Amino acid sequence: MKILATVKKVVDVELNIHVKDGAIVEDGLQYVINAWDENAVEACIRLKENNNAETTLVSIGVEDNTDIIRKCYAMGIDNAIHINDPALADADSSVFAKVLQKVCENGNYDLVITGKQAQDTDSGQTGIMLAEALQVPCVSNVIALEVTDDQHVKVSRLGDAGTEIVELELPAVVTVSDSINEPRLPAMRGIMMAKKKKINVMDLQALGTSIDEIRGDSPKSEIIEFMKSETRKAGQKFEGDAAEITAKVVDLLANEAKVL
Repeated sequence: MKILATVKKVVDVELNIHVKDGAIVEDGLQYVINAWDENAVEACIRLKENNNAETTLVSIGVEDNTDIIRKCYAMGIDNAIHINDPALADADSSVFAKVLQKVCENGNYDLVITGKQAQDTDSGQTGIMLAEALQVPCVSNVIALEVTDDQHVKVSRLGDAGTEIVELELPAVVTVSDSINEPRLPAMRGIMMAKKKKINVMDLQALGTSIDEIRGDSPKSEIIEFMKSETRKAGQKFEGDAAEITAKVVDLLANEAKVL
């Protein structure tokens, strides 16, 4: 079995992000592996350990993704591809999906595992768009994954009414939730070995395509500007008789907040 995991390099959202003139201030930003993608990598490695699968990582980005790729190598990924092309600087979910489609077609993978969303855009579309482009089954928000035989996997996903169990015929795409596992911390031996492993860096031409073929006549979406979120106003604290407080709160909710 050949498994592909996708990884995106994103801004560390745990840090303060500043916006000026409709753009993110780049000074002082730090970048990390997307949290959900780290869960996807862990899921990929566990399938490798339990089913003797061959694992490959692909990361798309015009920046230097070496650090996050080597972290995935240290965790246990076998092979890595970095799609690096200046034409992808403003890529949206649709473009990412079509690039990944080319990677999948070239690699003939049985299973693609992606994070359910990226923590910088929270879009959650790329994996599902990829499955549509490949015309293969897809299950999103997966919390458990098991290989049943050479042609099928069984997944559990969080649905609106509870946990849903679905059997998928391969090839397929799944997008995983952060509830699926706890990503491992790379061991020192893995970190040292990862430094020596080759990263296959490719541009769109080497992938057998072009930005015009992938994007079409115009982008499907475009970021117009970033806006700083409003600061939450200080709350009100009430003390005294419970009946009086209740009446006052109900009055404020109805007449000031307009929620009743």
